[in-house]
Amino acid sequence: MANTNLSTRISISWPPSPPSEPTDTLVLSVNGWYVDLRVDKATSGLDWAIAGERMVDQNDSKVVRFTHALDSHGVFSTADCGTFSTLPNGDDLEVGEMPRADIPGAPVCAYEEVWRTLVPPVAAEGEGHCVSWVLEGRKKRVGDELMRTFLGRAGGVYLALRQAQTVEGEDGCVRCGGEVSARREEWGISSGWREKYVFELGGERLPSMRNVVEDQREWKQGQTVVVCGEEYVVRGLDVS
Repeated sequence: MANTNLSTRISISWPPSPPSEPTDTLVLSVNGWYVDLRVDKATSGLDWAIAGERMVDQNDSKVVRFTHALDSHGVFSTADCGTFSTLPNGDDLEVGEMPRADIPGAPVCAYEEVWRTLVPPVAAEGEGHCVSWVLEGRKKRVGDELMRTFLGRAGGVYLALRQAQTVEGEDGCVRCGGEVSARREEWGISSGWREKYVFELGGERLPSMRNVVEDQREWKQGQTVVVCGEEYVVRGLDVS
């Protein structure tokens, strides 16, 4: 799956503080689009949910920018920029600067994160086959509110995020964002798709993989597809 990346975070540090890992984080990206869900281990609450484009610098493949089309922390106007390097054990070290949401005022601070690449789990397609995609819901604007939805799948894992955003102007610049509803599902051989996390009011109403009955292997990148009665654009697609 050359165009699919599934990873979990091993640790984060805000130098000079030592590294730790307070979350259960899963990030999937397909063809330059990503969905990222982070769950606080101590409270089992939502730590951070983001989605958007993953853009590799054309002049330096180690530098990657992440836009925030959807962001539970409400930071939409800037893109995170991280520089990656491979550690001796094969994990990836990401360094950069970003707002620190756990400090009042969310000051921009230097960070270091260690990421581990995962093999997408086997799902209904069976051994040797994998379907991965990122879908963006058609924007629904009602008055000054915009509903944004992203769905992502990498084999046997699935993420869904939705946020109501307040926008202004004809170009729809985001002024602020509401709570993010989210769900994470995983495939089990005996149980099929099952929920691991469901967050916020509305999380239970987000599309479930149990209800995605279309033949996803027939989708095309850029195509509009209907999932649970709603239109989505196939932003990223990788099938093997």
